Amino acid sequence: MKITFFLFVFSFILLLVGLASLRGWQVLSTFGQIKYWYVGAHILFLIVLLVGMMSRGALSPELAKVISFVGFSYFIVLIYLLLSFFLVDIVRLFNLVLHFAPVGMKAFRMWVFFGTLPLIFVAMIYGNYKFNHPTIVNLDLQVEKPLQHKSLKIVAVSDIHLGVSIEKKQLKKYVDLINSQKPDIVLMAGDIADNSTQPLIDQKMSEELSQIKAPLGVFAISGNHEFYAENPFSTAEYLKTAGIQVLRDSIALIDNSFYLVGRDDKTNNLRKKLGDLVQNLDKSKPIILLDHQPFKLNEAQENEVDLQISGHTHNGQFFPVNLIVKLMYELTHGYMKKGKTHYYVSSGLGLWGPQYRIGTQSELVVINLKY
Repeated sequence: MKITFFLFVFSFILLLVGLASLRGWQVLSTFGQIKYWYVGAHILFLIVLLVGMMSRGALSPELAKVISFVGFSYFIVLIYLLLSFFLVDIVRLFNLVLHFAPVGMKAFRMWVFFGTLPLIFVAMIYGNYKFNHPTIVNLDLQVEKPLQHKSLKIVAVSDIHLGVSIEKKQLKKYVDLINSQKPDIVLMAGDIADNSTQPLIDQKMSEELSQIKAPLGVFAISGNHEFYAENPFSTAEYLKTAGIQVLRDSIALIDNSFYLVGRDDKTNNLRKKLGDLVQNLDKSKPIILLDHQPFKLNEAQENEVDLQISGHTHNGQFFPVNLIVKLMYELTHGYMKKGKTHYYVSSGLGLWGPQYRIGTQSELVVINLKY
């Protein structure tokens, strides 16, 4: 399965690089040696990207981080170059019909190409700033069940992706941000580790994770990236050393006043059905569900869940992928209510791959829940 996935990703990236190289070569055909340097740069950065994706464990942490950042930054440039070429092709297609610029298309292609490069540079600076400055989302919600006249301050995070790229220094900033909200409880909705837990161990990230302060505890669930680790349980075992309780198809009764239900990730085809998990609960008490991937949202409503918190989507992470992701999920990002059930899908505090938020945001979610 992993080999098949790698071959698909490799073939797809190779196709994108080939298209960008060909189209750039056409634009630069009269620019002498520049077109050779252009294609050579694509080949060089393609190698860097592939090395960053495949060989992190074989490199020193410092070198792995630099290679990963450069390679994934190139991927952003590649996508936006291809978008530029595509938009030019649309204009050229209209020109074939309307003939509004019969002799100006070659110059138009050249000016768009050279104008696109600084625009990409500006967008990436902005996107990296957005990644490094998370938004704090505040929600005030009330459970529609018999009132206990209590309130709960939840800080919810997802998709931190700790590892080579998002390292201990960045984690410290996240922990400080979480603690600054003075939460009653902290909920981590999956993909805490990027893939391997070894970088977490090597950097002693448990020292920072153990500093998260919440009187009712810190709870986490598995995401799909936890299944990319050494084994599906390695991240959970490591989080436990930091005092974080991991719920995998299990339930915790908190403060004898509400339930916290943690589902194993959808990657596990044998995970329990939500109905089986909650069937013996006292439904007069609030039920909060953590489920990493926001599929089949109706199940929470059907099982009298009061609040579901998910992540996984990253809201596409950068434009225009965010537009594509919207077609894949009923709720890609943000808040929704169905019946008496509240839903929030986080775009993630961290991210995977390119460290840019273009048209999306890194976020920490603060939910003030009355019940």
